[in-house]
Amino acid sequence: MVASLFTPLKIRDLEIANRVWVSPMCQYSAENGLATEWHRVHLGTFSTGGPGLVMVEATGVVPEGRISVGCLGIWDDDHADAFLPITHFAHSQGVAIGIQLAHAGRKASTMRPWDDHLMASKEEGGWQSVSASEIAFHGMQTPHSLTENEINELGDAFVEAAKRAIRVGFDVIELHAAHGYLFHQFLSPLSNVRQDKYGGDFEGRSRFLREVTTKVRAAIPVGTPLFVRISATDWVDGGWNIEESTKLAKELKALGVDLIDVSSGGLIHGAVIPVGPGYQAPFAQTIRSQTGILTSCVGLITNAHQANELIENGSGDAVMLARAMLRNPRWALEAAEELGVAANWPIQFERARNLKK
Repeated sequence: MVASLFTPLKIRDLEIANRVWVSPMCQYSAENGLATEWHRVHLGTFSTGGPGLVMVEATGVVPEGRISVGCLGIWDDDHADAFLPITHFAHSQGVAIGIQLAHAGRKASTMRPWDDHLMASKEEGGWQSVSASEIAFHGMQTPHSLTENEINELGDAFVEAAKRAIRVGFDVIELHAAHGYLFHQFLSPLSNVRQDKYGGDFEGRSRFLREVTTKVRAAIPVGTPLFVRISATDWVDGGWNIEESTKLAKELKALGVDLIDVSSGGLIHGAVIPVGPGYQAPFAQTIRSQTGILTSCVGLITNAHQANELIENGSGDAVMLARAMLRNPRWALEAAEELGVAANWPIQFERARNLKK
């Protein structure tokens, strides 16, 4: 019997070969938002390592949507075309590839993590950040509160970005509504104190994400999977929580979302988070069991048996790996052998097999 981790998963028209997926991970190595040789090698290496799906990092739908001056963008055709070698290579390896469409909101306009200061000046390429309300994130600039017209324009930017992503070969579109970025800033009452239709109760705070989800779903092919990454909790009293996340997941499912990529945190600096192996998996399991939507688990998933158990016990339908993949981009091939699965290896690597077909 094949380990559950290495069974295929069909979502709409896309069949994904297995449940080991590469999580989107920012590399801060773009040039004016354009993918570079670093991204081609970084993502291409994962594509040779046997995962079912590779997700491209948070990619700005407008220049001001980037987290840092080194983050990727897909706000015009030139930026989209830079992904063509990446999607083509993934497909040549039988791997599905997705992109995470994003806007950083109040957490935008930073330097790269390894630079000697946090915020980018205008001369360094920085810009005015925006958010649901004029509430700054710790150590960052006070954002401009988006007007209703500006919110509508950003919704259109997500739609156009999704269309470009489909044109250049992406198999999956994911909306990034986690980790304290713009959609999350609207969702949480800790960062959204608006008095208009985009604030207040759950319906108001979730309106922006629901509107964009509806527009994006209508703009991409009916057979293309649509994911949403959320933070299931802010880990702070009075913040966004698992109950609201479950309610949101149910509504997103009705709007045509296929999978909730379940993470947590990121909205509030210094939140106390009980980090440990698979610490976010119970949130994915709750959402999955209470709504019936597909979920993925992410967060300190590091070994094959742990990952397989998360699939078998119903925590999620796939696992997203990040740091483990950075340490070993061929984690999936190694995990398959550990679980006794004769996975498909690139022919160039055949002599490294231990478990033969």
